Amino acid sequence: MKTFLTTIKIFLFIIAVFIIQLDCVANSGNVHIEPQLEQPFMTGLDVLLEGNCSHLKGKKVGLITNQTGVTHRMVQNIDAFIKSENVNLKAIFSPEHGLFGSVSAGEKIHNKADTIYGVPLYSLYGNNKKPNKDMLKNLDILVFDIQDIGIRSYTYISTMGLAMEAAQESGLEFLVLDRPNPLGHKKIEGNILDMSFKSFIGRYPIPYVHGLTSGELAKMINEQGWLESGECDLKIIKMKNYNRHVNYNDLGMLWVPTSPHVPNANTPSYMVATGIVGELGFFSNGVGYTTPFMTLAAPWINANKLAEKMNLLGLEGVTFRPVNYKPYYASYRGEDVGGIHIYITDQDKIDLILVQFYFMQEHNKLYPSRSPFIQASKDQLDMFDKAMGNDIIRKTFEKNFIVEDIKSILKTGLDDYLIIKKQYHLYD
Repeated sequence: MKTFLTTIKIFLFIIAVFIIQLDCVANSGNVHIEPQLEQPFMTGLDVLLEGNCSHLKGKKVGLITNQTGVTHRMVQNIDAFIKSENVNLKAIFSPEHGLFGSVSAGEKIHNKADTIYGVPLYSLYGNNKKPNKDMLKNLDILVFDIQDIGIRSYTYISTMGLAMEAAQESGLEFLVLDRPNPLGHKKIEGNILDMSFKSFIGRYPIPYVHGLTSGELAKMINEQGWLESGECDLKIIKMKNYNRHVNYNDLGMLWVPTSPHVPNANTPSYMVATGIVGELGFFSNGVGYTTPFMTLAAPWINANKLAEKMNLLGLEGVTFRPVNYKPYYASYRGEDVGGIHIYITDQDKIDLILVQFYFMQEHNKLYPSRSPFIQASKDQLDMFDKAMGNDIIRKTFEKNFIVEDIKSILKTGLDDYLIIKKQYHLYD
């Protein structure tokens, strides 16, 4: 009898283990993509599609998008629109880097009259950065659905603003399908843009890291009177189950590279840390290698010495490793360079913009005759100043190469901005 009961227990145990294993196998593919929220997260596109695109019914639609305009199941918005009985897609518009995100930064893109989608494709990074009346003549509404990265110098927000102006001038509605900010909302950094340095990499008086979603920023641009045309007929499809405190990596979204050198959702943090000094072309910042925006290096730098100096600063939230590599393209293509590999461990504890200035400070101690500002061309200095939002920071810093000299300047206008931006929050 004991033997029989023992056999039954063993049998039941094996069945239980088998069921658990089946459950694990069934769910193993979802481990890393389930959102850490009470309810499933939805982008503005997901919300629009959930409502069967009713907002677009009976309207001739122009869609401003690129490869990032996908649903949570990775369906491209263009395909979803074409399949929807409520969407009459008449034109597609693409920003810098093109419809598929494959074109290098700064490279002009041309229009295409015939596309695989059966509608014209207009480039907003070629002869026109703003849609003209011929492009818009058969439309009732412009829909903006592009993943932004939360940085002032990233041109997608300039594209959005110019398209809002064009919509107002042509009497069209403008609809933003909102998406999350990968840098989050706590991180606000950098001086407010001095409007005398207004350019396509800085069009609005906001800080370098603005802490808003595209929808919130569109609302701010519209209602603050920053559109040259006056306010447009703006509507925003909000995200569902999103808040200002959630981390992007907890949303359950799969990242689509927003441009060739933004391969993952952590890259924007490193862009803030090295992207501005990268405009000088004097240091490799990993663009052209396997670590875009994660390194700062040059042929003459002793990696061990510089990494040691950087770590001795005791900066919280970041650490540095000596690195040597050979860029495949861009600055110092095919040359051996040495420098630092940056590891951001807690972006809430470090002023990301200052990382590149600390690097230049310590670099100047080791190599005082190699000033990046003296070596840079006028065009490179202009791009640095435009990205920075003024020329005061550069002119102040290059006198002594001391970070403390510019800390207060980097906060110019932030107190007022923090008050103003709260009016445009769409999420708690």
